[in-house]
Amino acid sequence: MPEVREMPAALRPREKLANRGVMSLSDRELLMILLGSGTRNKGVSTLAEEVLTLLEKTSYRTGIDDLLSIRGLGKAKAGILLASLEFARRTRWPERRRIRTPGDIYPLVAHYADRKQEYFLCISLNGAHEVMAIRVVSIGLVNRTMVHPREVFAKPIAERATAIICCHNHPSGNLEPSGDDHEVTRRLKQSGELLGIPLLDHLIIGKEGYFSFTQRDEVNFHRPP
Repeated sequence: MPEVREMPAALRPREKLANRGVMSLSDRELLMILLGSGTRNKGVSTLAEEVLTLLEKTSYRTGIDDLLSIRGLGKAKAGILLASLEFARRTRWPERRRIRTPGDIYPLVAHYADRKQEYFLCISLNGAHEVMAIRVVSIGLVNRTMVHPREVFAKPIAERATAIICCHNHPSGNLEPSGDDHEVTRRLKQSGELLGIPLLDHLIIGKEGYFSFTQRDEVNFHRPP
């Protein structure tokens, strides 16, 4: 991945933010701005990528010691990152976001669309279909091996969620579901019915939009009362 000095001026994170707005930035570019700079041996782009990988593995609930384990990240920058994460947690959803249609989901997960690997996400919902949590279940090819029902439903069970929605990105940009996508959806739908935590939808997301199994009538979206 190119470092800031190797990028055309218009594509550097700060310039993109000024010219196109903050929504135009990827998660890595946002972290690059927060970090400010890298070190002599590690550019800020590489450092941001390592931080992003750690945050996703810990569902964005990492601690100071975890961050300091990344070479090139000192206490000052780690403190800025932790403070930013906590501020975002406190202000992102002043009220729980209620999901009424598949289209309500996409803005919450659209920032995963540009990832180079497939990210499989699970969204836990309460009885009013309000978002309780969004977490990364797996990173890699979406198939029955990588996406096992026990991994998907473990946290929703502990949270007493009443339903889930799953999403994953297609790095190719093609939103049509693969055979594995259909199989994973079928297994999760069956598991959810047994557990009493129904799968309301499975979205495939890309930069240009999304595919919804519900809208294709392959999963039933039961609306809350």
